[in-house]
Amino acid sequence: MKVKRKIVEIDEKKCDGCGICVPACAEGAIQIIGGKARLRADKYCDGLGACIGECPRGALKIIDREAEEFDALAVEEHVKSSESPGVSRDTTMACGCPSTLIQSFEPIPSCRTLNEPVLERETCSALCHWPVQIRLVPPAAPFLNGADLLIAADCTPVAYSRFHEDFLKGKAVLVGCPKFDDAEMYTQRFAQIFRQADIKSITVLVMEVPCCQGLPVIVQKGMAIAGRNIPMEKIVIGRNGLILRKEVLL
Repeated sequence: MKVKRKIVEIDEKKCDGCGICVPACAEGAIQIIGGKARLRADKYCDGLGACIGECPRGALKIIDREAEEFDALAVEEHVKSSESPGVSRDTTMACGCPSTLIQSFEPIPSCRTLNEPVLERETCSALCHWPVQIRLVPPAAPFLNGADLLIAADCTPVAYSRFHEDFLKGKAVLVGCPKFDDAEMYTQRFAQIFRQADIKSITVLVMEVPCCQGLPVIVQKGMAIAGRNIPMEKIVIGRNGLILRKEVLL
């Protein structure tokens, strides 16, 4: 039965099919079809508009119109049917880019499994999920639930040579740049994550440069909006790749 309610509307003229809105919708209501974002079905859209702030083209808005009622049970079945082992939502951009494909997987236990020559010091990836960019990870991503969270400024893995061994191992990671990305978008994304995921601890890894220092503040603002108080540590990396200092913030 159709009722008049709030629901997302997508302006096809503005939409460029980037796919950023897809993982932002925890209900899986949006899909890239024919190079454009489209609603899979009205009943999957709750009308809350979590996807709107993610659209760089302003192609999404919430309107009032006649539509099927939101069906939470149908959403649950829809999300389950979209899952496969190790993959919680099989969504990719229209161009085939896997940036929004949500995956959880086991880190490689040994580089010897790659059948490559063993180097003098064997190092392997500790990454256990995909994606990693703050703006691409949906708050409902399963790898965030109950996680020890590493929030790393973009430059830190390049500057610090033992990033995987010393910081990433055993953690979920979110990577971003507080200088070039939208700080308010980050704040709201962290607030959504802290509301939905039972995050156990937070480590914020930043460079010594001034533009990095806003990242811990953004994370704290997100916690305040969510009404959460999560143990948090800040670690500062120098441009020479050394750990300069560690601070317990909460």
